[in-house]
Amino acid sequence: MSGNDFKSVELKPLQVYILFHLRRANIDYAKSIARTLKMEQQEIEKVLKELEDMRFIERTHGSAIKRSEARFKLSHEVRKHHTYYGLTKDGEHTIRSIRDDFSEYLAHLTGCNVTFPILQFFRMAGCEHAGVVARAFSMRIDECRELLAKLVQLGLLVYCDSKVLKRKHRKAKAKKETRTHHRYYRLSRLAEMLLRYAD
Repeated sequence: MSGNDFKSVELKPLQVYILFHLRRANIDYAKSIARTLKMEQQEIEKVLKELEDMRFIERTHGSAIKRSEARFKLSHEVRKHHTYYGLTKDGEHTIRSIRDDFSEYLAHLTGCNVTFPILQFFRMAGCEHAGVVARAFSMRIDECRELLAKLVQLGLLVYCDSKVLKRKHRKAKAKKETRTHHRYYRLSRLAEMLLRYAD
């Protein structure tokens, strides 16, 4: 495998997050990962199966887990009540190549070179609409809307539902509150965790 493994296999953001998570945790199980992301356990189990089929992760063997193996466990040793997964060599190699150039991974995924800076902008700004993002990154409004819709589809952005946004939710604008006449977006929990792990 080459240094740019993510170009040879199309990995979705949730799959990438799970590889990042397992790299940090060493080994972990579906319920624990789901809790971290605040997602349904069944969805995580489905993605773990996909990654196992791709040979990026594997199940661990044995009846007990030591804290030295499962770094996110608090107790010294626990009996295995769950199916634990860890990275394979291919998984380790792939996630290292993505982490080394996370910006390029996102550009490859979306077809837009400013995807990573836009996610970082949302990390700072909180909720914002396409017009502000388009101006900040010198994009055409239709091009920007298309990218934001793609990021929603990938699970990296979500819509802000509130009719009135407070200053703390919209940090790029120094107004006490904003009535939402536009569609506003913010980072998803998945995007927040990915950006944290990619730092």
